[in-house]
Amino acid sequence: MTTLSRPPADPSAPRPRGAAALRNWLLFGLQDSKGTHPGPGGTSGAHEKKHPWWQVMCLTGVDYFSTLGYQPAIAALAAGVISPIATLVLVAVTLLGALPVYRRVAGESHRGEGSIAMLERLLPRWGGKLFVLVLLGFAATDFMITMTLSAADATAHLIQNPVSPEWLQGQNVPVTLFLLALLAAVFLRGFKEAIGVAVALVALYLALNAVVVAVTLTQVFAHPLAMGNWWTSLWTSHGNPLMAVAIALLVFPKLALGLSGFETGVAVMPQVRGDGKDTEENPAGRIRGTRRMLTTAAVIMSGFLLTTSFITVVLIPEPEFQSGGQANGRALAYLAHEYLGVGFGSIYDASTIAILWFAGASAMAGLLNLVPRYLPRYGMAPGWAKGVRPLVLVFTLVGFLITFLFEADVDAQGGAYATGVLVLMTSAAVAVTLSARRRHQNKRTVGFGAIAVVFIYTTVANIFERPEGIRIAGVFILGIIVISLLSRVRRSFELHATHVHLDREALEFMSDTLEGPIAIIAHEPLRTSAEAYRDKLASAIEVSHLPLAQEALFLEVIVDDSSDFETELYVRGVVRHGYRILEVHGPVVPNTIASVLLHIRDVTGLMPHIYFRWTEGNPVSNLLRFLFLGEGEIAPVTREVLREAVPEVTNRPWVHVG
Repeated sequence: MTTLSRPPADPSAPRPRGAAALRNWLLFGLQDSKGTHPGPGGTSGAHEKKHPWWQVMCLTGVDYFSTLGYQPAIAALAAGVISPIATLVLVAVTLLGALPVYRRVAGESHRGEGSIAMLERLLPRWGGKLFVLVLLGFAATDFMITMTLSAADATAHLIQNPVSPEWLQGQNVPVTLFLLALLAAVFLRGFKEAIGVAVALVALYLALNAVVVAVTLTQVFAHPLAMGNWWTSLWTSHGNPLMAVAIALLVFPKLALGLSGFETGVAVMPQVRGDGKDTEENPAGRIRGTRRMLTTAAVIMSGFLLTTSFITVVLIPEPEFQSGGQANGRALAYLAHEYLGVGFGSIYDASTIAILWFAGASAMAGLLNLVPRYLPRYGMAPGWAKGVRPLVLVFTLVGFLITFLFEADVDAQGGAYATGVLVLMTSAAVAVTLSARRRHQNKRTVGFGAIAVVFIYTTVANIFERPEGIRIAGVFILGIIVISLLSRVRRSFELHATHVHLDREALEFMSDTLEGPIAIIAHEPLRTSAEAYRDKLASAIEVSHLPLAQEALFLEVIVDDSSDFETELYVRGVVRHGYRILEVHGPVVPNTIASVLLHIRDVTGLMPHIYFRWTEGNPVSNLLRFLFLGEGEIAPVTREVLREAVPEVTNRPWVHVG
C-alpha cells in the first residue's frame, strides 16, 4: 500500500527574508486536521507526558474556579436577597444535570472533541455541518467573552485595590487591552503545557477563598443582626419563603455563569493519565479519571457557590454591587479587604488577577482547539487557520473590539457569556439524549431528555432576560457562516486529499505499463453493467482517440458525503466483467480524480491520461451541483484542480474530453 507524502525541506536552502520570513514565522508548527496545538486545551500524543486527574482538574479549574472572582457579585446584582436560594437551584442543576451529562460526554468523546463532535456524528452531511457552525458561533461567544470578561474583571481587581496608583483609576479599557495583548504574546511565543502553573494558581486561589469564606461565615454568625436583616428583607420582599423559592426558580438563569467549565473539562481529557491497559479505542482509565475530575470540581465549586452567595448578600450593602461600587465584579475581594485587611486583600487580589488572566489563556486554548478541528477540515477556513499564530492574532483583535464595545465592563458582558455557556450545555444534553435513544437506553433517554428541557428553559429565559447575549452570539454565528461558505467556495478547486492509499491490486493494475502513459477512463459508478463499460471504452477510442494498443483502466469515484472536505482516499483495485477498475470513495468527484492522478504519477513515475465525456446540462446548475453535491461538470473542473495544483504544464496529468 502506498501513501502520498511531502518531501522534506532542503537544509541547504537559503533562509527566507522579509515577507517570506514573516509568513514562515506565522505558519510555524502548522496544525493537522486534528487541531493539535501547544496550549492547555490541546490534544497530546501518546509519547507526551500525561498527568493525574487532580492536576488536570486544576488546568480546567483556572476557567471554572476563576468565576468566583465575579460570580457572587453578578449573582447578588441579578437576584438580590434571594441570591442564595437561586444559587441553591443552580447547584442542583450543576450536580443533577450538567455533571451527569458531561460524565456521559467524557465516555463518548474521549479524544477531547466535546459535545459538538457528538452532534456532528449524529447529524451528518450539510445539515450537520451548518449545525456545527452555529454551535461554533456560540462556542466562540463563550470563549471570547471568557477572555474579555476575565481580563476586565482582573483589571477591576487591580484598579480597585487600595494600594494601586491613582493614575490607574478610570483606565479599565487600556489595562484590559494590555492583559489581552500579554496573553497573545504568550501564545505567539509558544505556549507550552503549564499544568504546574495551573496547580499552583488553583491551590493558592482556593485556599485564599477558603480563608475568606471561613472568616466571613464567622462574622455572620457572630453578628446575628446582619443575618436577621437579610432574612427580614427576604420575607418582606417576597411575602413568604415559598414565594422566594418560586422567584428563585425563575431568576436562577441569571446565575448561569456558575455553570462554566464543563466543556473545558472534556476538552482537556487527553491530558489525563489512564491505566496501563488503556487503548485508543477504549481508554477506560482516562474516562474514569476524567469523570472523577468533573465530579470533584463540581462538588468543590458547588460548595463555594453556596457559601459565597450567602456571605456576600448578608455582609455587603446592596449599593456596593452597583456600577461604580467597591463590590461590583469583586464581591469576595471586597470582603477580603474589609475583614482581613489590606495586606491579605492585596494578596487575594493578586491571586485573583493571576487566575483570571490564566482563565483567558484556557479560553484561548479552547478556541485554538475548536477552530482548526472543524473549519479547515470542512474547507470553510483558509489553510492558515490550522496555525496557532494567525489565529491568536485574529482572536486578539476580536477581543480588542469586544473590550472597546463593552468598555471593559464585567456586568455588560455577563449576558453574552451566559448565553454561550448555556447553549453549549444544552447541546451537550441534547447530544447525550440522542445517543441514549440510539442505544435504546430508555430510562437514560428520559432522564437526559428532562435535563435537556431544563437547560432549554434556562437558555430561553436567559435570552429573554438578557437579549444582548443572543445578539452578540448571532454576530459570531453570522460571521462564521458567511466566512465559512465563502471560504468553501474559494477552496473548491483545491486538492482535498490528506493522503492517498493504493492497495496491492490497484498497484498490480499499473505494473503492466512500464513505459507509459497510463490511460484511465472516468466512469460513473452507477452504471456497472458489462455493456456500460464496453460502450465507455469504445467511446474513448472513437471520440477521444484512446490508442488501441493501450489497456485502459476505469476510475470510479463514489460520493459518500459531499459536505466533507479533507479526507483520506483509499483506492481499491477490482475486476468487473473482465475490466480493471480503480474504485475510490471521496466527497467530490473532480478533486478526488485529480488527487488520484497525481498520486499515480508520483508512485509510478509515469504520466496518467484521463478520458472524459462532456457532461450534459446547464453549466450554472452543474457548477452548483459541484459545489454542494460533489458532482456536476466533472471534466473542466478536474482540469482546473490539476492546473491550480501543478502550475507547470509538463508535470500535469493530461485531460482528454470527447
